[in-house]
Amino acid sequence: MPATLKALIDRCLRHWPLVAALSAALMLAIAHAFETFGHLAPCTLCLKAREVYWVALTVALIAVAGQSLLRDDRVRRLGSLLLAAVFLVGVGVAVYHAGAEWKFWPGPKTCATGAIPQLTDLSAVLKGGSIKAPACDTPAWVFLGLSMAGWNALISLKLLVFSVLATRLRRD
Repeated sequence: MPATLKALIDRCLRHWPLVAALSAALMLAIAHAFETFGHLAPCTLCLKAREVYWVALTVALIAVAGQSLLRDDRVRRLGSLLLAAVFLVGVGVAVYHAGAEWKFWPGPKTCATGAIPQLTDLSAVLKGGSIKAPACDTPAWVFLGLSMAGWNALISLKLLVFSVLATRLRRD
């Protein structure tokens, strides 16, 4: 591994709660951009994935504040351990969602194709149209053969691995 890459990874791990907070905020921003600009309404599992990132952002910001105030490396390590637990849940949600899309297992009943109509566009409903809730078992967007849930699983796994590595890093 080149020395500059190793130094960058080491720096990220030493400041992991901050990097995790930025990563969670970026993932939330991307999700909201897909919803706002791509007009892709989130399904139930998409919203659960967002909840994971909101929790990760909160834990990370508390760890950053604690690290700054207490100047104790144990705060970073504890925060990284908690972040690992949060991202492990994120991996589980994302894998479950991707598996439902690939029809490996059924998704939640509240989120299957043809689910109960949901009020998402009031003007369409007022004009007599019906709106179906987004289905968890149908990918809304695919890139390089992976849906958003698949990409989320890979990103959550990467964040989990870095969180674990950050817990093991000791201050010199």
